[in-house]
Amino acid sequence: MATSVAVILALTACGGDGGSGDTNGTGGGGNTSGVGAGTPTSSGVGAGTPTSTGNVDPTTTSTGNVDPTTTSTGNVDPTTTSTGNVDPTTSAASGGGNCSPAVDITAPSGNPFADATLFVDPGYVTKVDSSIAMVTDTALKAKMEKVKEIQTAFWLDTISAVSKLPAYLDAALKLQNELCKPVTALIVVYDLPNRDCHAKASNGELHLNENGAQRYKEEYIAPIKQILAAHSGQRIAAVIEPDSLPNIATNLGTENCDEATAQGYRDNVAHALKELNMPHVYQYIDAAHSGWLGWPDNQKKGAKIFAEVIKAAGSPANVRGFATNVANYTQLSYSTEKYDQQSNPCYGELDYVDAMASALSAEGLGDKHFIIDTSRNGVGNIRDDWGYWCNNKGAGMGQRPKANPGGATNLDAYVWVKPPGDSDGVGQSGQPRYDSFCGMPNADTRAPQAGQWFHDYFVECVKNANPPL
Repeated sequence: MATSVAVILALTACGGDGGSGDTNGTGGGGNTSGVGAGTPTSSGVGAGTPTSTGNVDPTTTSTGNVDPTTTSTGNVDPTTTSTGNVDPTTSAASGGGNCSPAVDITAPSGNPFADATLFVDPGYVTKVDSSIAMVTDTALKAKMEKVKEIQTAFWLDTISAVSKLPAYLDAALKLQNELCKPVTALIVVYDLPNRDCHAKASNGELHLNENGAQRYKEEYIAPIKQILAAHSGQRIAAVIEPDSLPNIATNLGTENCDEATAQGYRDNVAHALKELNMPHVYQYIDAAHSGWLGWPDNQKKGAKIFAEVIKAAGSPANVRGFATNVANYTQLSYSTEKYDQQSNPCYGELDYVDAMASALSAEGLGDKHFIIDTSRNGVGNIRDDWGYWCNNKGAGMGQRPKANPGGATNLDAYVWVKPPGDSDGVGQSGQPRYDSFCGMPNADTRAPQAGQWFHDYFVECVKNANPPL
């Protein structure tokens, strides 16, 4: 049974005074007050509004015995897969199967990724298959086939996407009942009113001035709660609202990040945390990345906001911790980069996790754990500024999803939250939701709208994967 490894790599390095970060979160030199909002406008989740196609391929079959440290897609019986609203008092999705004894989904040391098969989204497999069909290089095809075995998150980025969640979870449960071992599903809750206020590429469908808060609670969170409750016999890890609370820490007063939006973020994230508080659900709040909240002052601001929101939610027991580097490119560790580090003492995500763990501990959250998105951070030196988050050319897939990888404080897992191949944002100016960051010199300007499949970019990420596929 694996346990979390607590190795303090750089608390000293990440604990110094802030540097010359730009307090508006756009990166660059600027202010020397040490506040260092650093780079980041949208942490790259603008980089990710992956549309949750979530369509489950009923022809997908499992490959038999599965090593619990690997991943598998399982198969879906179209005659039994539930759709739409699920009554948690009657749904067969809450357990069952022919396993004797029944599968014990208790997570070792509370880590939902440990000793489990990581469920692969069949919808993502379908996208990868579409790219495989477009290439003739047999070696490249073989690498792409390997990607079909890697878990990526299922994004709930619109109200309509929620109707596809039951089929996804049913498929994960069916696999669990075939393997008679725990299977962990990974979802992203991402539809806040006034979403991603500092970026245009991933602005959402709900707006506070159009009854967005009520719709978020009644049409989005309520059905998610009902569906998750109906699937109480399986582990579900949930990344909560990428880009939201970090924007309050550094971008308040810029773009559309006004006080009303900030309060809306606080209230609605707290509501989501409270409503999704279930023993089989493990919530990880988005906590930006080292190039956003890496500066000590930003760490403190972020940790304080996180603590306040968790308290407002009633301190739910299932808030396992925080997700970092969601949809971004920051490497786990490195010593040099082509861009100016802007006196940020946290060079990589491992340093940042250590530093944020310390800041959270000061706010009474020393028991929290972390997951790091490594889906596209395998290659460094691909951007001229830390704040460039959109479809960066030269990117490569990073470390594969893995539980208890060690290297930082309370690190539960490497995960792939951003599905490699889903566009960060449209690259042509004049198009709807165009963001200037998607037209920067380091960005691939051929990109389609955020969340749409970008075949050429997927191919590049496969070719540049580090470690290699």
